[in-house]
Amino acid sequence: MLVDAIRAEGFRLLRNRVVLFWSVVFPQLLLLAGALLAFFMTKAQLGGTDEANAEMEAAMPSTGVLDVGQSLVGAGGDLANPLILAFILIGAAILYAGDYRWETWRLVTARNTRVNLMLGKVIVFAGLAVAAMLAFVVTGIVTDFIQAAVFSRPLGFTMSATDLGHLLFMAVLALVRLVQFVMIGLLAAAVTRSLLAALFVPLVLGVGQSFGPLLMAQAGLDPDGWFGILLMPARALGYLNSLIAGGIPASVVPDGMGIKASLSLALWTLVPLAGALAWFKRQDLSKE
Repeated sequence: MLVDAIRAEGFRLLRNRVVLFWSVVFPQLLLLAGALLAFFMTKAQLGGTDEANAEMEAAMPSTGVLDVGQSLVGAGGDLANPLILAFILIGAAILYAGDYRWETWRLVTARNTRVNLMLGKVIVFAGLAVAAMLAFVVTGIVTDFIQAAVFSRPLGFTMSATDLGHLLFMAVLALVRLVQFVMIGLLAAAVTRSLLAALFVPLVLGVGQSFGPLLMAQAGLDPDGWFGILLMPARALGYLNSLIAGGIPASVVPDGMGIKASLSLALWTLVPLAGALAWFKRQDLSKE
């Protein structure tokens, strides 16, 4: 029955080209356009004197071998960047609140259990998140090739088994972060029956949490304590990525942060999911 719910949601999503474009393709076009602008501006600035060019080349990564493999590893910690988070909310809002918006719940609840219907939406969104991350990786590779062409840099590729492991672990963490970020949208959709709430509540909450460390520091609270990390899952993700990367980034991570950060991501994922399921099971859907 859960498989049927997943197939149904996946079928609907794959045929909604507008959602796929805005959630997966458009953010990558923005990133590519920004990279192109930066490359050509840098190239134009390198048209000065030899001394100025030497100074700028030393300050900017526009010379030497461009290692695509290491670029991929470096991008692993950025797979859940704010741009992807913002635009993937469009797909999440449609998935989670579309049946309220178009009054179609009553057509599907008779064919499956409510828990399966809701979990099917969450699993299909996870697939959408994977697609967005893969699109980001492809954009990074294309950007490296363009950079090599613009600055006449040779291309290389090195990636050890350790690097591959780090990349895979960071990709899993990014997927957890993407699913967690929109889980509040699932709860908001169930409680308010509103597509706009599913879209804007996670966005407003995410923006508010970005000011958390500054506000806590001003209040004399430790942003790396239990309360701070449990309140800010994005900060938790950053610390977990540092622990996976190892070396200097891992050496500055406070002791015990792995447990705190993992618990933060788990709570921000499972508690809203449990709340949405509990609310949805007792909800009157006669008008939807």
